[in-house]
Amino acid sequence: MDAVLFDMDGLLVDSEKIWFQVETEVMERLGGDWGPQDQEHLVGGSMPATVAYMLRVSGAPADPADVTAWMLEGMIARLSDGVEMMPGAAELLAAVRQAGLPTALVTSSVREIAEACLSGVIGRHNFDHVVTGDDVARTKPDPEPYLTAAALLGVDPARCVALEDSPNGVTAATAAGCRVVAVPSLLPIPHAPGRLVVSSLHEVGVETLRELSAREL
Repeated sequence: MDAVLFDMDGLLVDSEKIWFQVETEVMERLGGDWGPQDQEHLVGGSMPATVAYMLRVSGAPADPADVTAWMLEGMIARLSDGVEMMPGAAELLAAVRQAGLPTALVTSSVREIAEACLSGVIGRHNFDHVVTGDDVARTKPDPEPYLTAAALLGVDPARCVALEDSPNGVTAATAAGCRVVAVPSLLPIPHAPGRLVVSSLHEVGVETLRELSAREL
């Protein structure tokens, strides 16, 4: 194993509930309704995909740029008030860094939101590189974010372990050639070759990652 690649929303930070709150407020502004099924449809996706979906569902004639601005305003305001780390996330990050393993954050969130989390509870020092939705042409479930992270680290994706919480993220990491640890948040993720499915990052340590990386497919 040459590197460890981490998703952010729902994997490192408990931000999915914040996304839901902001999406609900923005949809009210658009004159539409928002429910858990809508969030499940978008989990692990990008800001443009979310905005396009909201406009399609609401039927509102709003400018996508305005809706994006409303989303960012709501997210940054709430993230500034603080967001909690997911169970076991801080401990795993510390263990991976102590082991001297290169790391990258690979998120579909825009850089502004990623930086708000990094400057807060996550800690920018925990990552050698950060790949956001602004840094790629195609976001998850396309493999480009993970291929980009591996290239920045100078490692083979097949020698990386990615940690994800959404089917979109798992699909992206698998397509890039990474082994995957899945910690399902809003949607179930099935077991598969080269994949370890756990209920919490408390179940994952550096040796767990090394064993998964060494496992025969």
